[in-house]
Amino acid sequence: MLSTVKTTTLVGIDAVVVDVEVDSTGSGFPYYAVVGLPDTTVRESRERIISAIKNSGLKLPSSRITINLAPAELRKEGGSFDLPIAIGILRATGTMELPLAPHYILIGELALDGSLRGVRGSLASAVLARDGGYRGIIVPAASACEAALVGGIEIIQVTHLSEVIGFLSGTTPSPSPPDPPPPSRQDDGYDDFQEVKGQETAKRALEIAAAGGHNVLLVGPPGAGKTMLTRRLPSIMPAMSLEEIIESTKIYSASGLTDGLGAVKIRPFRAPHHTVSEAGLIGGGSHPRPGEVSLAHNGVLFMDEFVEFPRTALEALRQPLEDGIVTISRAQQSVTFPCRFMLVAALNPCPCGFFGDPARPCACTPLQRQKYFNRISGPILDRIDIQLEVPAVHLHELRSDRVGEPSRAMRERVQASRDRQAARFGAPRVNARMDGRAIRKHCVLDERMTALLEAASTRMGISARAYHRILRVSRTIADLAGSERVAYDHLAEAIQLRSIDRFL
Repeated sequence: MLSTVKTTTLVGIDAVVVDVEVDSTGSGFPYYAVVGLPDTTVRESRERIISAIKNSGLKLPSSRITINLAPAELRKEGGSFDLPIAIGILRATGTMELPLAPHYILIGELALDGSLRGVRGSLASAVLARDGGYRGIIVPAASACEAALVGGIEIIQVTHLSEVIGFLSGTTPSPSPPDPPPPSRQDDGYDDFQEVKGQETAKRALEIAAAGGHNVLLVGPPGAGKTMLTRRLPSIMPAMSLEEIIESTKIYSASGLTDGLGAVKIRPFRAPHHTVSEAGLIGGGSHPRPGEVSLAHNGVLFMDEFVEFPRTALEALRQPLEDGIVTISRAQQSVTFPCRFMLVAALNPCPCGFFGDPARPCACTPLQRQKYFNRISGPILDRIDIQLEVPAVHLHELRSDRVGEPSRAMRERVQASRDRQAARFGAPRVNARMDGRAIRKHCVLDERMTALLEAASTRMGISARAYHRILRVSRTIADLAGSERVAYDHLAEAIQLRSIDRFL
C-alpha cells in the first residue's frame, strides 16, 4: 500500500514542500529504507520512529517499508521528518486510516516515548502551508508559538504522537491553537540613553542614524563609551512591524535560535567577536546557513575593534551593505539571505588607543597609525554614512547628577522621522536606501549649499558614493527637524558627521 504525507524542508530561510512517499509491501522479513538524498539524521530516524509508534500503543506488521523523500535532488536534513514518516508508515501499513493527513503539513522530531520535540523552520513552514492552500500545519508545541505569527490557517500544536493520530483520525477534537506572541516595546531588554553621562554629540549622531537607517563608525580612545552607546541604539529604534517580526523570526528559526523566544519581537543586536570567520559573518557552510549579517536583519550589527576583523571578512561586507542581501553559492544550490541592518563599527584612533587624547600621550609612530587605519579599505569607509570621533568623557561630566534624555523621547522623534520617510516614499523605507533619482528629487541644494558641499568634497577628498551619503544624512536631519526641504544647517551638520579625516 502506498501513502503520501506532506512536509517541508528549508532552503535558506524558506520552506519547500517535500512529499513523504511510503510504500509497504507484503509481509516477511522486516525491511526499512529511506531514499531521496537524506542526511545522517534522517537515515537514523528508523529506530526513533519505530520506538515512538510502539510506545504510543500501536503495533506495526512485519513488512518491507520503503520511504522516498521527493524531490529526490533536494537534500533533506534534520529531525523534522520523523513525524510525517511515522504518519506515512501508519497509513501505508494499514495500521491507521488517518483521513485528514493529506490536508495538513506535518513537521516534528520524535522522542523514543512518542513525545515531540521542537524543530527549526516552523514559521517558514506555516507560511508555506498558508500560501500553498493547505488547511493547516501540525507542529510540536515547542515550535507552535512562532508558527502562530502566520494568520489564515490552523496551527495544530501537539506534544505526542498519539495526539496527532487522534486528530488526523477524527476521533479527538482539534487542540487549542497557540497564542501569538504578545506585543513588545522596543525598550524591553535594552539599557536607556538617560544613563549615559556626556557624549551629547555621539547621542545626536546615533539618533540621526536610527532615524535614517545609516551606518556609523565611532572612533575614540578606550573607555570613551563607544560600546555603551551602541548597545543602547536599539532602544531608540521604532518597534518592529509584524512583517519585520516574521522576517527576522524566519532567519532565527532557520538557524535554530528561537528556543524560548517564540518570535523575534525586538530589533536584533548582534555583536560578533573579531575572531569570527568570513562564513560566520556573512553566512555559508556546505549547507548554507545565515551569518551574523542576516541575524542582524532589521536591527544592528555592532563590530567592535573593527580593524581587528579579518580583512576578507570586512571586504565581504561590501555587497550586504550596498544591496541588503547576501547570496551564498555552492555547487548544488545557491541561497539568498536578507541582511538589511545598521552597521555600527567602533575602533581606537591608533594601536595604543590614545592618539589625540589630551590626558594620555600616544606612543605610536605616524607609520604605525597609518598601517592601523589602512586595514580598512576605502570602499568600506565609503559605505559608512556617519564617521564620528568620540572623545573621552571628562571627570566632571561623570560626577554630574544631571540625567540625560530618556530613550523614549529620542525614539518618538525617530518614529516621527520614519513616518515622514514612509509618507514620502509610499512604503516603509529609510533615507539610507535612497537611490540617485530620489536623492535628486528630495535633496535639492541651492547655490550656497552647493558651494559648501564642493568645498567639503575638495578638502575631505570624498568619492561620489560618499557625496551621496552626505546628502542622505542631510535629508534625515531635515526629517528630524520636521523640514520639507534640506537647509544649509542640515547639510553642514551632515558634513560634520564625517569628522575622522584627521585620523586617516
